[in-house]
Amino acid sequence: MQSIYARIEQLIKSSGMTKKAFGERLSISAGNLGDWRRGKSTPSTHKLIEIAAFFSVSLDWLMTGKEWQPEGVKEAGNRYFFEGSGQLDCQNDELSAEEQAFMREYLEFVAYRRERKDSGEGSNGAST
Repeated sequence: MQSIYARIEQLIKSSGMTKKAFGERLSISAGNLGDWRRGKSTPSTHKLIEIAAFFSVSLDWLMTGKEWQPEGVKEAGNRYFFEGSGQLDCQNDELSAEEQAFMREYLEFVAYRRERKDSGEGSNGAST
C-alpha cells in the first residue's frame, strides 16, 4: 500500500516541480517533508486539504489512494434546475458567449474568495 507521502511525491513529480519549490509554495519545510517520508509524522489535516486543493485531487485519494464511491445514486425523477431554461445537460454550448464569459468570471471570483479565505484574510480584506 502506498503511503500519503508517496502520493504527495508522485504529485510533485508529475507536476514537474521540485520538492523545494513545492515546499516553498505551500510553506512546508524540508524537515517536515523528510519526517513525512520517514514516517515520523504525517501532514496535518489542514495541510492535507491544502495539498489536495493545490494539485486538484480529492482528499480521499490523497489519504487512501482510492476515490470515494457512493453506494448508489437514486434519481428522484424531479426536474433539474436547468431543465426549465433548456439547459438539460449543463453544457456551455447552449449558453451565449456573454453567459459563458460571466460563468468563467464568476468561477474565477469564487476561486479568488476561497484562496483569500484559505490564506487567512477576512472578508473585509484585513488579515486575521
